Amino acid sequence: MRSRPVLVYDGDCGFCTRAARFAEARVRPDAEITPWQFTDLAALDAGRGLVTEERARHEVLWVATDGRVYGGAQAVARALLAGRAARRAWAVPGALLTLPPIRWAAAGVYRLIAVNRHRMPGGTAACALPPRA
Repeated sequence: MRSRPVLVYDGDCGFCTRAARFAEARVRPDAEITPWQFTDLAALDAGRGLVTEERARHEVLWVATDGRVYGGAQAVARALLAGRAARRAWAVPGALLTLPPIRWAAAGVYRLIAVNRHRMPGGTAACALPPRA
């Protein structure tokens, strides 16, 4: 079991990298924040098939200390909930993102942003998602 959760993002994507740096500086989650390209995904996954390169290319992942894996908007919610800055002010939006129907809307918004991340501020052509197999 890990001592700290891990937030895994796409280090080739400028938008994702900027978002990760924002989280490090402002949210300050009690977690390791790392690009998937420099992470031992197999070790994080422990043979369960939940933390894969394919999945990491398409969404940010939060790997909890107990091994649970959250992707997309729910990974963002977990990072916000783990924030140490500003007396955990980020926990409020993080908690809201876990509640239906906000959770459902957040998943849709996350998908929309992920598909268009190459068009977002800081995004480049390298940010475009690869087609799903």
